[in-house]
Amino acid sequence: MEAAKPHKIPESVLVVIHTPALDVLLIRRADAQDFWQSVTGSKDTPDEPLAQTAAREVHEETGIDCRPGTPLAANLADWKLANVYAIYPQWRWRYAPGVLRNTEHLFGLCVPEPIQPVLDAREHDAWQWLPFRQAADACFSPSNAEAILLLPQFLK
Repeated sequence: MEAAKPHKIPESVLVVIHTPALDVLLIRRADAQDFWQSVTGSKDTPDEPLAQTAAREVHEETGIDCRPGTPLAANLADWKLANVYAIYPQWRWRYAPGVLRNTEHLFGLCVPEPIQPVLDAREHDAWQWLPFRQAADACFSPSNAEAILLLPQFLK
């Protein structure tokens, strides 16, 4: 008998992967056609550091490795911003009963040039690099679109 999967923790990261030229990587959710997004994901444990969550999710969802000790690790930036939003009704079952809101912490990851991601087909089924304004327009989530539009002010 399989152990019950624990509820998702309502604290997550959103990582805008981009180039210095402001091209942004979007990935399409496999469970919701036309839901284009940046990398997102919840903490695995309540005490998991947010930067670790961000690096883990980027690696799991795209194959791009920015974990500590890798060449891209220094390019993962905590934007020190967070959004609190209502969890979409179709995904509330993943959370404990009564959990209706999630806190999403924003990060950016600058890569030298567009990289072809390696997607986990159970989560995402397509990808595209777009100029940042087009990427924002393509996002299904308003908070994701707003994060992408902030990108120019976070470039070093």
